[in-house]
Amino acid sequence: MPTKRSEVVGVALGEKIYVIGGLLTGHSDSPTNIVEVYDTKTDKWSTAAPLPEPLHHIAAAAYNGKVYLVGGWDAEKNSSNKLFIYDPDANRWQEGKPMPTARGGLTAKFVNGILYAIGGREYEENFFTTNEAYNPQTNTWTEKAPMPTARHHLSSAVIDDKIYVIGGRDKTSDLSNTFNVNEMYNTKQDTWTVLEPMPSKRAGLAAVASVDGNIYVFGGEKRGGVFDNNEKYDTTTNKWTSEPPMPTARHGIAAVVVGDRIYIIGGGPEPGASTTNVNEIFRISTNGTQ
Repeated sequence: MPTKRSEVVGVALGEKIYVIGGLLTGHSDSPTNIVEVYDTKTDKWSTAAPLPEPLHHIAAAAYNGKVYLVGGWDAEKNSSNKLFIYDPDANRWQEGKPMPTARGGLTAKFVNGILYAIGGREYEENFFTTNEAYNPQTNTWTEKAPMPTARHHLSSAVIDDKIYVIGGRDKTSDLSNTFNVNEMYNTKQDTWTVLEPMPSKRAGLAAVASVDGNIYVFGGEKRGGVFDNNEKYDTTTNKWTSEPPMPTARHGIAAVVVGDRIYIIGGGPEPGASTTNVNEIFRISTNGTQ
């Protein structure tokens, strides 16, 4: 990636990956509005229209050819409730209706045309179980069943209309209490189920659902170190297995699936304040080999 960043978010639109915002030095006073675009076919980077304001610890998801971005923190440690929508055809951002609860360190996913924004915290206090849903057709937000475990710096993946929310922590700057929690939200029933916990406790991780029907969880941090872990969760058996680790251990990463490949971009190679521009690919094979 052209710019070293951590606490980024990544979204795929077709065969291009948009890496958005984050921290330029790893410190909370250095957020950026940079948007850099990686073309997976040509292995080339370009730039897109910047975010309307610099933010880090944001959440984003793609729907109907557009990027929807919510929450985050600014340089003054204020929590954002803004919803920004990016149209790649016009190369332009616009604002949607603000999220009811301002927060950063959250996770967000689209299921059946609805964006669910889950968890997070205010900058130095009040970590949330909050689950709020946005309908792009009506530009409205609705409160949904809260997550069982309040946490931030968590991640999530979608399988069969269900959102699996994994990892995180419940302190602010203290990394001593990280989670291996795995809780599943059924979007049709508006209910939560506690599932088999992840083998390792970590925050600042990234989870994705891949072409083989499994969830892969990469990286993260804890007090005293960062993770190169790559752990796979099989939703049909409720079991975890360890997979080949990332070459570069880091947290605050973007993990994005394009075809049979998972791209792990940016992040911090040390706990807290650190950045990198690393772009590493994990290839999935549906016959069970990597």
